[in-house]
Amino acid sequence: MKRFFLLAVLVVFCTASGFFGSGVVRAQDAVSTTRDEAALIPPSRQMAAQLFGVSDPPTVLREDAAVPGWSVSRGGETLGHIASTWDVIRSVGYSGRPIDVLVAVSSDGVITGARLVRHSEPILTLGLSDADIERFVAGFEGIDLSDPEGRAAGPDMPDIISRATVSTGVIRDSILRTARLLAINRGLVPGGGIDRLTFEPLGWQDLETIGAVRGQTVTLSEARAALPGATPDIPEGTGAFVALWGALMDPPTIGRNILGETAYNRMMANLGPDRHVLFLGSHGLYSHRGIDWRRSGVFDRLQLVQGEVAYPLTEDGYTRLDELAIEGAPPFKERSLFQVGGAGFDPALPFEVVLTASRATETGGEVSFSTTLDYQLPTQFVTKPPPEAAPLWHRTWEEKKFAVMSVAAMQIALTLIMLFQQPLVRRKRLWAGIRIGFLTLTLVWLGWVLNGQLSVVQVVAFVQSLLTGFRWETFLIEPVIFTLWAGVALGMLFWGRGVFCGWLCPFGALQELSNLVARRFGVRQIAVPPALHERLWIIKYTLFMAILALSFYSMRDALILAEVEPFKTAISMRMMRAWPFVAFVLVLLFAGLFIERFYCRYLCPLGAALAIPAKLKIFDWLRRRPQCGRECRLCETKCTVGAIDPLGRINPNECVLCMRCQVILHDADTCPVLKRRARSKAA
Repeated sequence: MKRFFLLAVLVVFCTASGFFGSGVVRAQDAVSTTRDEAALIPPSRQMAAQLFGVSDPPTVLREDAAVPGWSVSRGGETLGHIASTWDVIRSVGYSGRPIDVLVAVSSDGVITGARLVRHSEPILTLGLSDADIERFVAGFEGIDLSDPEGRAAGPDMPDIISRATVSTGVIRDSILRTARLLAINRGLVPGGGIDRLTFEPLGWQDLETIGAVRGQTVTLSEARAALPGATPDIPEGTGAFVALWGALMDPPTIGRNILGETAYNRMMANLGPDRHVLFLGSHGLYSHRGIDWRRSGVFDRLQLVQGEVAYPLTEDGYTRLDELAIEGAPPFKERSLFQVGGAGFDPALPFEVVLTASRATETGGEVSFSTTLDYQLPTQFVTKPPPEAAPLWHRTWEEKKFAVMSVAAMQIALTLIMLFQQPLVRRKRLWAGIRIGFLTLTLVWLGWVLNGQLSVVQVVAFVQSLLTGFRWETFLIEPVIFTLWAGVALGMLFWGRGVFCGWLCPFGALQELSNLVARRFGVRQIAVPPALHERLWIIKYTLFMAILALSFYSMRDALILAEVEPFKTAISMRMMRAWPFVAFVLVLLFAGLFIERFYCRYLCPLGAALAIPAKLKIFDWLRRRPQCGRECRLCETKCTVGAIDPLGRINPNECVLCMRCQVILHDADTCPVLKRRARSKAA
């Protein structure tokens, strides 16, 4: 039997070495893959024809707008637009690598198709076929972006793929967000723009009350103080040195009331693309226009500022007004219209008009000051964007609230077990019943029913997300896994990795329960020599470091190496997988019949990953006696994972907190020290 064991260990080690070798051989390919991850994949004419459902390949032209994409036209008619989720929102999947979906939107704001062109998702890579992915992505065809939840005319949102909740959830949200931004930016659906249709007759005072027109006044006394030594001298007084008024004229309720219907229509007809009309009127001693603009073509006294960008006002697009149609306006001496706009200018956001006043001094110099007119278009003149589809994680948490509560209840119960372990371990049968019952619940309910099996892939994904842009939404999509990880992280801080490995790991529970059945049927256990036992630990730590390191070069190769975990086959997919994966699981379980928790001891990269941060644990409540390891080595032979060395010390990196050693420690019928004390007392 020992020869069989050594042969099995040798086979496993060679298999692991083969995994390492395959990763090293493909290192050069992995580097090129990483370099190309940021490259944009444009749609071909044939792909555009398929997305828009036309027979002849249309013309596809790149558009580098605020929301970049491609315009698709045929015969001079625009069919719609295509955008890349990676190009628009930098969509990143659960693996921490880009997910790129090309989304096509018709001219009436309806998604006509979508195509997944790049991904490195763990479950999509090995667990599902390309046809499953294509069916899911194609299910967004017909979604009306004016009502993305499907309440308008169109199909319902496609269901996420079972066992690929996170990956397909990220794809879903990326498609909807990108399509919505594209449709709004191209004007396919209303949203965030200026309302150029609604008109309501209002007077100047009404416009001033709602904030549609705003003014700023600098008195004579304020100008005199700001321009010391100016010539000619500025008198004292409360009169206006300059009173500046401004308004954005695009909304009919503002522009048409101020200019009149004819002048407003003429102004809008002459308006250039992506341009807007700004009205400025002033009265007082100082002119907001000046005369230098006649030579330079630039109104040097005025500047429009939004954020950190300044937009000059030029002669191009300037119109002088001699009168206004509205009644009740201030006694303006000058009235001007300017066409404004430019890259990055958003009329719906606040902006400033800065007026600089300058005067010569008696010494031949010049003094100046600036006054600022703050302006923001009232929200009633801004069209509301269509409702955004609720993030998938909102819906999944609502749908799985019972599952989340059950996982939280299991974690609370485990916390109580950890806190009150001393009264528990003094009652051997009670401990055994709770232990077997909890492991059974973990395997059946948490594992097979809720699919709550943690994986080293999630550890790697978390590390990658920290480097590529962390987003909580990605991890919140799977409520059970998120809740489980939150509890495990807290438990590791308090008690170490054993909180998960010994109690909340479904595959660990499967191994321990199957070994318990084997021992009940008299299967003889193999005692691994301590020297060999400790050296075999190297395998799982090496596996974890190899998976993590390989993920920085090629996530796909890292996921292939991560198949050393049997969790997906045994728990997530319930053995419904290709026979090599099932055979691998059966070999591990067979080895576990002779060596309790064989996989946990020597091969589990997740256990190795948890052991590293678990060194920061706060509490150590596992008691030992001075005689442990010196006079008695019983606990060493009974330890589930061989975490007790010949000197009686418990290795926290390997301990799974099963508390079997604590039961022995307090069992007067088992512990040799207590038995010897009882005999001495009786004598």
